[in-house]
Amino acid sequence: MTLHASQRLAMRALVVNDDLHSDCVAGRAIRSLADNLIARGVNVVEALSANDAALISTADSAIQCVILDWDIGKGGKDDHKDASKVLKQIRARNSNVPIFLLAERSRASSIPLEAMQQADDFIWLLDDTPDFISGRIVAAMERYRNQVLPPMFGALARFSRIYEYSWHTPGHTGGTAFLKHPAGRAFFEFFGEDLLRSDLSISVGELGSLLDHTGPIGESEKYAAHVFGSHRSYHVTNGSSTSNRVILMSSVTRDDITLCDRNCHKSVEHAMTLSGALPVWMIPSRNYLGIIGPIYPERLTKAAIKKSISDNPMVTGDIDPTPMHAIITNSTYDGLCYNVTKVEKLLGQSVDRLHFDEAWYGYARFNPIYKDRHAMHGDPKDHDPDGPTVFATQSTHKLLAALSQASFIHIRDGRNPVEHHRFNESFMMHASTSPQYAIIASNDVSSAMMDGPGGVTLTTESIREAVAFRQTISRLNAEFGQKKEWFFNAWQPDKIKNGGGKKVAFHEVAEEKLVTDPSCWVLHPGDEWHGFHDLEDDYCMLDPIKVSVVTPGVGLDGKLAKSGIPASVITAYLDQQGIVVEKTTNFTILFLFSMGITQGKWGSLINAFLDFKRDYDANIPLNRALPKLVKGNPGRYENMGLKDLADEMFEAMRTIKSVEFMSKAFSILPKVEMSPVQTYERLVKGDIEPVSLDKIAGRVMATGVVPYPPGIPLLMPGENIGPADGPLLGYLKSLETFDSQFPGFGHDTHGVENIDGKYFIQCLKKESSASKSKAKSKSRKK
Repeated sequence: MTLHASQRLAMRALVVNDDLHSDCVAGRAIRSLADNLIARGVNVVEALSANDAALISTADSAIQCVILDWDIGKGGKDDHKDASKVLKQIRARNSNVPIFLLAERSRASSIPLEAMQQADDFIWLLDDTPDFISGRIVAAMERYRNQVLPPMFGALARFSRIYEYSWHTPGHTGGTAFLKHPAGRAFFEFFGEDLLRSDLSISVGELGSLLDHTGPIGESEKYAAHVFGSHRSYHVTNGSSTSNRVILMSSVTRDDITLCDRNCHKSVEHAMTLSGALPVWMIPSRNYLGIIGPIYPERLTKAAIKKSISDNPMVTGDIDPTPMHAIITNSTYDGLCYNVTKVEKLLGQSVDRLHFDEAWYGYARFNPIYKDRHAMHGDPKDHDPDGPTVFATQSTHKLLAALSQASFIHIRDGRNPVEHHRFNESFMMHASTSPQYAIIASNDVSSAMMDGPGGVTLTTESIREAVAFRQTISRLNAEFGQKKEWFFNAWQPDKIKNGGGKKVAFHEVAEEKLVTDPSCWVLHPGDEWHGFHDLEDDYCMLDPIKVSVVTPGVGLDGKLAKSGIPASVITAYLDQQGIVVEKTTNFTILFLFSMGITQGKWGSLINAFLDFKRDYDANIPLNRALPKLVKGNPGRYENMGLKDLADEMFEAMRTIKSVEFMSKAFSILPKVEMSPVQTYERLVKGDIEPVSLDKIAGRVMATGVVPYPPGIPLLMPGENIGPADGPLLGYLKSLETFDSQFPGFGHDTHGVENIDGKYFIQCLKKESSASKSKAKSKSRKK
């Protein structure tokens, strides 16, 4: 049965009083008040102690009012510590929920200033009638309910309750069309009437326009700008892929030079193709685990950028060598965050517009541990108007609370800005004229959740859970190590300076220091754990909530050990137990500690790791450890044990040199022979052909080749794959060999088609001599 919004959003009050069930005068009075509230339609939740109140207020976000006995607890009328503790805990999460203090009139004058500032009103139970007091409480709750919803979602919720007849799209008209068929009825029941009633047409003027940025949608974008620290913010309903394309197509056009982080999302390649701009790539670093690090600061200097542009064969004499735009991924997929103030200073010498792809990093502004390490850092009023214009794209659906496809564009205008009227032309080019209102509303709610103290509290909780998990892994690794046994570890500092300046093991550091002190996470020069040598201090920091669990098998020098456990075997084992990871590389598994992660979830993960160790050490049969794998490939795996599989796979990685080839392949830039747009024009005309790896040497790519993970371009359209014995082709051949040897563990490489165990890639057709002669003739005539 579907619950209506009015039922789900019922008024809910928390009464905190240890006399609730006693037969004293105060107990009878508070029970009378509670009964009166219930009669007015308020759900009353009871807490008989400060600890109960803290737990309930943290777990139940539907509480819309708190009635707190100032004398609660053992100290009671003497110290009021328990009541003060409850006040602080509630205000740390919610600055707006009304709090009424139950106090004797004779003691009101002695309530401390801090408590008076945290409370909204006072109640003297024995002086006023329960009916009068409950009326004041309900009025306060109504005011809170009216202000708690952000602009667009509030307008949408109110409109959905009007129950008007509609003669506009969408055709299901609030879900009623679905009720006319069994499949439609099931759909209606699954998603609920409220979602379907909020799926509206742009004909509904009361909600404003996404394309014109008017009405509640426009107000929501202004609210988001306030919360996220921008001059302007825009809702995007098709993910940060579209956000990146909107920004780039508003900033660059045909043959404009764009500085691009090679650690970029494929939407950047698409934007280059659509705009006709020329990418000049900036190469990021990699460490011994294959983790992608930052672009070193010396590669961002004015001299280095000028050389990169001059070395690009596409930048010919008739092209302006001045870069128009620069895009950098922050944080990286593995959680490495730049010191953005440093990047702005360096790249700002070369380019007027800086664009940070922060798809996985939308929470950074709301916790002090990330200070100066995100695009919208500091106060937007302090942004230098003579400094570069700064853009940020953030996928609110990834690590904030929003529906899939929800994204924001944030802008701080500096020199050479893209004014709103110009920017909006690009925005409208990519935005749907029939946007999904629920996606916009979820963006709006993400802003509200991050506004005020809630943002700090929620992000701190995520960091705290991640730190607890990291310390548990570190402790278990140390304990197994003392017994000369293997166990997993996390990619993090092995030792950290404690309060006295002495370095101690990671799991021995005070949790509060790891949660609040960014120096614990900075990649300091000389520290071996991170593997990024000669990196400037404070330039890069590891985001604590992005946890890479490291499996045995590779040393700090990047060389394979005598034995090891490929991460893909562990990922398959975890999947068998209902645990889905974010990313798996050769020897790392990435886990994201978003706001939805709890101690119960990561506790189960720890248990799964312990189970794997037990089963691996016992070499249990694969038909018990990985039954789905054996069932899908019976002839290949049915007589193997779990350790047998890991050993064979590890030895294959050593033989085919996949780790070595990967390191070399991503450390070079392929030769560019054609721009992305020129290549795409050839592709559209069908001037391409699939080519197998044994015949592909020296060929030009018609599409990008992007191995997942980590999803970073190996080859871009228009680039040459190089010689047969080169690192690019060598790496792809190693993946092809691995896939054929280990069915069920195949690599996901965009741009590659696996046909009967052989890799094929779309290449531009070779030009005939006649075609080349014709092209040269046309060029001379021009």
